[in-house]
Amino acid sequence: MFKEIDDLYVAGTYKRFPVEITEGKGSVAKDVNGKEYIDMGSGIGVTSFGLCDPVWQQAVIDQVGKVQHMSNLYYTEPCAMLAKLLCEKTGMKKVFFCNSGAEANETAIKVARKYASEHKGPEYNTIITLQNSFHGRTITTLSATGQDAFHRLFTPMTPGFVHTPANDLDALISLAKEVKCAGILMECVQGEGGVIALDADFIKGAAAFAKENDIVLMIDEVQTGNGRTGEMYSYMHFGIEPDVVSTAKGIAGGLPLGATLLGEKVKDIFGPGDNGSTFGGNPVACAAAISIVSRIDDALLAEVREKSKYIFETLKDAEGVESISGLGLMIGIKTVKPASEVVAKCIENGVLCLTAKDKVRLLPALNIPFDLLKKAVAVIADACKAE
Repeated sequence: MFKEIDDLYVAGTYKRFPVEITEGKGSVAKDVNGKEYIDMGSGIGVTSFGLCDPVWQQAVIDQVGKVQHMSNLYYTEPCAMLAKLLCEKTGMKKVFFCNSGAEANETAIKVARKYASEHKGPEYNTIITLQNSFHGRTITTLSATGQDAFHRLFTPMTPGFVHTPANDLDALISLAKEVKCAGILMECVQGEGGVIALDADFIKGAAAFAKENDIVLMIDEVQTGNGRTGEMYSYMHFGIEPDVVSTAKGIAGGLPLGATLLGEKVKDIFGPGDNGSTFGGNPVACAAAISIVSRIDDALLAEVREKSKYIFETLKDAEGVESISGLGLMIGIKTVKPASEVVAKCIENGVLCLTAKDKVRLLPALNIPFDLLKKAVAVIADACKAE
């Protein structure tokens, strides 16, 4: 048992569930006692094709046998080919690689501020984000996060961020006119905020306003991206063209990788020395990501949407379910019972779920087999019922 060792030596930043996972395959994980669980969390949206996916595994093994790391002072094939693939799939023009979603969002903020400084003046440095948003755990991305609960322990916050209510376009426009606005940063589905999808009219209106006023529009696709919502990136549901897209989590299927995609307006904003990351573009992580991104095709995305429809239709009127929200395979379930009780019951019955605020959160692998999905949803529905 390694729980006792973890409790002694690992910083206590996580309230772990009482499960010790030792191995897994696809959407089934196994604990130290040999008990199997259907994984409906995929490492918080990371293992896009499940555990130990053979295509991903072989890509990693092959690259480890060539070169595991090289300084960004030199060229490597996986880094270049992944950037090409991402640009081809999105229409974006260039990519900066890093290690995490927080770093990808830090880079997006740098892009907006540098662009605004050069085109409007250095006083144009304020970033507008939405209330209830979440953008990372560095001091600056916490400052961007529109939730006071994340701020109170780490003040003073980085200046230059203001927050406006989600889905209130008039309030956003009014605030943008009051401040020296460099950029607007938002998630199309607020994940850590409770898996709440923004209104289409708000997203489209914000994008139009940003374009008309030469404000850098940044879409945070850290959790929503890489097929999670049923499109390659969630902004694609709404027909908008962001200037910057940040992503991480599921992009490399289980290895740490973040990416900031730059559109036409800002593609050349960085020069040598303007930004950097020691491990950004790591060959092994990029090879893993190529094995993931190359398989996110129309057929898989249609499958994601079909599975999403099944979950919504099965659970929306289930006993003990108050409401269900989200998009694609990024789903939040508001339950009558506390979410923690529902998750505990699911674990007891062999299903791993997550929480987001007061909701049960589901982020299964994109390719979870339908039979496992149906079995897991049945367990979840039963766990939601009153005792």
